[in-house]
Amino acid sequence: MQLRYIFTELRQGLRRNVSMHIAVVLTLFVSLTLVGLGTLLAQQADRATEQWGNQLQITVYLCRDGDENPACQSEVTDPQLDQVVTTVADNPEVSGYQLESKAEAFEKVKELYGEETFSGPNPLLTEEDMAQSVRITLQDPNEFAGVTSAVTGLDGVSQVQDLRDSVGPILDSIDVLTIAAWGTAALLVAAALLLVANTIRLAAFARRKEIGIMRLVGASTLYIALPFLMEALVTAVIGVGLAAGALASFLKFGITDGVAQDLTFIPWVGWSEWGVAVVVVAVLGPALTLLPTLLLTRKYIKV
Repeated sequence: MQLRYIFTELRQGLRRNVSMHIAVVLTLFVSLTLVGLGTLLAQQADRATEQWGNQLQITVYLCRDGDENPACQSEVTDPQLDQVVTTVADNPEVSGYQLESKAEAFEKVKELYGEETFSGPNPLLTEEDMAQSVRITLQDPNEFAGVTSAVTGLDGVSQVQDLRDSVGPILDSIDVLTIAAWGTAALLVAAALLLVANTIRLAAFARRKEIGIMRLVGASTLYIALPFLMEALVTAVIGVGLAAGALASFLKFGITDGVAQDLTFIPWVGWSEWGVAVVVVAVLGPALTLLPTLLLTRKYIKV
């Protein structure tokens, strides 16, 4: 009998305040989606930083014939190469290094752009157009200045490239998007809290006679508040479900079938990161509706 009363009141409450509940659901949907998006972007930044931080941080490109660097008069000589390798190997900031030949560099380019691009009588590039290089792994990815200054200007060195020069703008863009998503989500969360409070007030006013009777017969505050809590839970579950679906669509069509196909060198987030974002949303959604409802019902159901 008690459960029948609770579910009857739940059904009537949802029908009576349908417009307010729709407003709460939509606000929760957008705010939780942005929270989940911020979580995904934060994980994206962590994955990229972790992979690139553990990989080769600095590439020393050696001189080649026809080099654009005026300091390079000809192809790097063996003594010059030995001097570069010795300088790198003796540097305490270096944990390891790898020599890459012209052939190895050319193979990587063909893998990246497709072998057909470099075939035919007039290929875009040939093996001789590539430069030898020394790829350096650092002890601490943030301590790169000493290595850079040590090899810059050595005979046979054309240029020194720090990986951060290439991926830094990408990581900065991800950080900006993350902050924007969380900032907008915070505003919408505040709006959702106000809508929840207003919905409780209207629901309590519409049921004031029933609440008065239940108070007279000695019903507890929790028992009277249960229909309100159930309404809040229903709106939260719908909002969480919509947000999880939106995040899944973003991951599938925006990342997996979208930018990940073009920017293959970036370690993109996957379904495991989506699961983490959904857990965050699933915890936050009910908290945004149940906690305010539990606190405010004490005020609005008094007679």
